[in-house]
Amino acid sequence: MNWSKKMITCGAFVVAFFCVSSAQAQMDTATMRQRQEQRMEKMKTDLNLTAVQMDTLRAVQRDYMPQMREIMMDQSASQEDRRAKMAPIREAMNKRLEAAWGGDLYKKYQDWMAANRPGRG
Repeated sequence: MNWSKKMITCGAFVVAFFCVSSAQAQMDTATMRQRQEQRMEKMKTDLNLTAVQMDTLRAVQRDYMPQMREIMMDQSASQEDRRAKMAPIREAMNKRLEAAWGGDLYKKYQDWMAANRPGRG
């Protein structure tokens, strides 16, 4: 096989690798979204949340998730540093939820979150 055929073959393998990697990443993202939706439905059912309460939760998450995602994607920071940066954001989220839902429902939410953390248990 001459040099140009080897280069074309190598290039084809590289392209194929990136296509498979991209497809896998999309599938992982879709799977992650599906699990998140299932978790939200379970929370809605378990806590008997109304549509308005679910809308409030989604709005609060939508407001804070970009900041949290940016912190989690920062590979230059240690896990401890990322947790420290996330703490005030989580605190602000929790204050908004408690103010919107009231103390009783917020307590039930906190208990549910503790009992249903993904990947733990």
